Amino acid sequence: MSETRDAGPKLASLVRAGDAQTEAVAITDFIFQANDISNAYLVTTSEGDLMVNTGFMDNAERTRALLAPHRTGPLAFIILTQSHADHFGGVPEFLEEGTQIIGGPGFNEGVADMTGLQAYFGPRSGKLWGSTLKRGAAPKAPPHVVPDILVDRELRLDLGNRKFVLISTPEGETEDSLTVWMPDEKIAFTGNVFGPVWLSMPFLCTLRGDKPRSVRQYLKSLDRIRNLGAEIIITGHGDAIRGAERIRADLDRMHAAVSWVRDFTLEGMKAGKDVHALMREIALPEDIRIGEFHGKVSWAVKTIWEEYSGWFHYEDGTTELYGVPRASVYGDLAELAGGADRLAERAQARLDGGAPLEALHLIDVALGAEPGNVAALKVKKAASEALLAASGGSNLSETMWLRSEIAQIEHALNLPSDA
Repeated sequence: MSETRDAGPKLASLVRAGDAQTEAVAITDFIFQANDISNAYLVTTSEGDLMVNTGFMDNAERTRALLAPHRTGPLAFIILTQSHADHFGGVPEFLEEGTQIIGGPGFNEGVADMTGLQAYFGPRSGKLWGSTLKRGAAPKAPPHVVPDILVDRELRLDLGNRKFVLISTPEGETEDSLTVWMPDEKIAFTGNVFGPVWLSMPFLCTLRGDKPRSVRQYLKSLDRIRNLGAEIIITGHGDAIRGAERIRADLDRMHAAVSWVRDFTLEGMKAGKDVHALMREIALPEDIRIGEFHGKVSWAVKTIWEEYSGWFHYEDGTTELYGVPRASVYGDLAELAGGADRLAERAQARLDGGAPLEALHLIDVALGAEPGNVAALKVKKAASEALLAASGGSNLSETMWLRSEIAQIEHALNLPSDA
C-alpha cells in the first residue's frame, strides 16, 4: 500500500511547488513544465509552440519567465483543460498575434458560473485555501478569456511535426474538461480529470461548493483515457506519470475503487440504509484502496447518493420541503435543556466519551441560541481539535476546514491562533 499512500506530495505542497522553482522542468526534450497552483506546459514543435494551460494570474509573469528559455517559435495555440482560473489565469501574459485559444465544451458557461458567483464562492475558497496559499491578500481578478475554438467531442490538430487530439473528458473537476493526446508520442495531458493528486479519490463535490460531478461521466472519462494506452500522463499538478504498465495499473485501480464506492452506495440505497449510515460504514477493500488527499470516500458516497436520489433525503421528513431550517428552533431546544451552558456540559460529556461529532451537534444548538457562549465555544474548539487529530492531516480540505474553524473560535475567545 505504500504506493497509494505516497502517491504524491501533500496537496498543499503541490499547489505551492512553484514558489521556489528557478527553472522549468524538462519532461521530454520538447515538453517543459512550470509549476503553479495548476501547472503550465510548453510543447515545442518544428513550426512553433503550443501551451497546455497557463497557470494562475498572480504568478503569470513568473510562469512566462520559466518557460521563455525553451520557446522555439510563435505560440500557435493555448489549450485550456478546464474553466478554473488556475488553468487560464495567465493567458494574457502569453497571448501573441495569431495565437488561438482552445477550450472544451461549455468553457464559457463554466467561467461565467464561477465568476458570476464569486461573491459566494470567494469567501468559501478563502477559508479553505487562504492559509495554504499564504498570499496575504486576495488574488487578482481572473482575466476575461473567450476561446477562439470550442471542442465539441474531439478535435484534431497538426502543428509542425506533432499531432494532437483534443478529447472531451468531463466531470473530473469541470464539465468542459479536455484531455490533450499526442498519439505518436503516447503522451496525454489530463489536467485535473483525476483531481489534483494522482491515484486518489475524486472530489465529486467540493467543500467550497460547485456543480456536483457525475460519477457516471467520471468513469466514462477515466475509461476513455485508460484506452489510449498512454506511456506518459501529465496532470495538473506534480510530476509526470511514466510507464504504460504503471499507468494502466493505476487507472485500473482508480476505476475499480470509484466503481466500488458507487456500487456500495446504490446497494445500500436498495437495502433501505440512509446516507449517513453508508458514510459511516464504507471502507474500500485493501486491494483497491486509493488516496483521499482532496476527495474522500465517505464524501463520494454522499455525492453519488444525491446524483441518483436528489436533494430530498425522505427520512428527514416534511420540514426538508420548506425554507425553515432546524436552527430556527435551537433557542427552544436550549431553553428546554436548561440553557447553552447545560448543553455545553452535555457536549463535553459526549466529547469525553469519544464522540466529538455528537458533541458538535449539541454545540450547534447551544451556539444557535447563544452565539457567544464561552463554554460552548471551548467545547467546539476541543471537539474540532479532536477531529483534526483523528484526520491524520492527509486530506487538505478537511484539514483546512477544521483549522479555520479552530482559528475562528480562538478569535472569538481572544486566544492566540497558530492557524
